[in-house]
Amino acid sequence: MASTADFKNGMCIHFKDGLYFIVEFQHVKPGKGPAFVRTKLKNVQTGRVLENTFASGVKVEEARIERRPYQFLYKDDMGYHIMHVETYEQLALQEEMIPNPELLKEGDAIELVVHADTETPLLADMQPSVDMEVTYTEPGLRGDTSSTNSLKPATIETGATIMVPLFINTGDIIKIDTATNAYKERVKS
Repeated sequence: MASTADFKNGMCIHFKDGLYFIVEFQHVKPGKGPAFVRTKLKNVQTGRVLENTFASGVKVEEARIERRPYQFLYKDDMGYHIMHVETYEQLALQEEMIPNPELLKEGDAIELVVHADTETPLLADMQPSVDMEVTYTEPGLRGDTSSTNSLKPATIETGATIMVPLFINTGDIIKIDTATNAYKERVKS
């Protein structure tokens, strides 16, 4: 059991109907009345974020989770197959467990969050960004910048389409943010 004084970002707790990660918390001591903790909690299964207020000193049950290193192998009709990098144990994940599965290439590193007591996989975390080659994009036309943030669609090596600036050409290597599925920068070769 942990109390509200033990709260930290990323902590996993049993709350209401399931497991929740603490996304954000703030201890509040008003001028009148007792202290309390205002939190934002993210449901592990659904990804839904809710706000909740705990009275200061309340006990909550902390869930024991582990982060394990895995490597993405391939995708088929059974799901996304990954392998533990130390034990070589393989398992298949459903698409909902991976934040942006269209950005996965064979051999990419994935961190699997596992409930340690039940050994059930909760979610998979990808690297913060990935480098991808642009396999097709229309050439940007000179003078075609009606606004400062002119973007065009580009197909990357995994087959996904993302929006990139006009100066990106076919064959360029770009860095993509895996959390937002958005272009970050062109990688210098």
